[in-house]
Amino acid sequence: MRVENLKTQESVVESVLFTMGQSVEIRQLAAALESDEETAIQAVERLKEKYDKRKAGMQIVRLDDSYQMCSRVDYYENLIRVAATPKKQILSDVVMETLAIIAYKQPVTKADIEKIRGVKSDHAVNRLVEYDLVYEAGRLDAPGRPALFATTEEFLRRFGVGSTEQLPEMNVEQREEIRSEVEEELNLRIDEEGHLLDDDEDPEEDADENENEKEIENNEAYGEDSIS
Repeated sequence: MRVENLKTQESVVESVLFTMGQSVEIRQLAAALESDEETAIQAVERLKEKYDKRKAGMQIVRLDDSYQMCSRVDYYENLIRVAATPKKQILSDVVMETLAIIAYKQPVTKADIEKIRGVKSDHAVNRLVEYDLVYEAGRLDAPGRPALFATTEEFLRRFGVGSTEQLPEMNVEQREEIRSEVEEELNLRIDEEGHLLDDDEDPEEDADENENEKEIENNEAYGEDSIS
């Protein structure tokens, strides 16, 4: 629909320049207005004049046969202050959990991380890589050659340790508490090494069975010796 209202023309031009974020050719502005190029130029020049008159934070500049909306040069110093401020990185519980697994199990594949967490961890791992806390340390010599992830020097600096060997060890009480919580929450049974047990498996029963089997083997051996 052809735009004929002058104010609406300016609004359309403003919207296009803002959305594109780069220089827009005059012919493209004319296409947006469904008008000739001269009408498009008049519309953008009126808008440019309004921005300049009130010293707006944004300005419109002409580049050959194009126009672009950008920050006004008068405020570059203020923008630099913001750009120079370090971005505070907030690690969610999910990301922290993933980071802990990598820190203690490294180098570790994404598949192994997901086995421990029980859920997909693509987003968490990617976020840690983005924060420079984790990096791809190599490839596992296995089908598909999955990536191995490990912590970076930035991780050591952020957490105040000289090496991963200085990470606090998990004591027996903490390990048992975590294992009990996981078993209760997921209704699963886990051995002391963190491996899942089948419903019909019992570590104590298995140990008893092994002892019984050894005793039977010994008896059979003695029996054979006495016969011979």
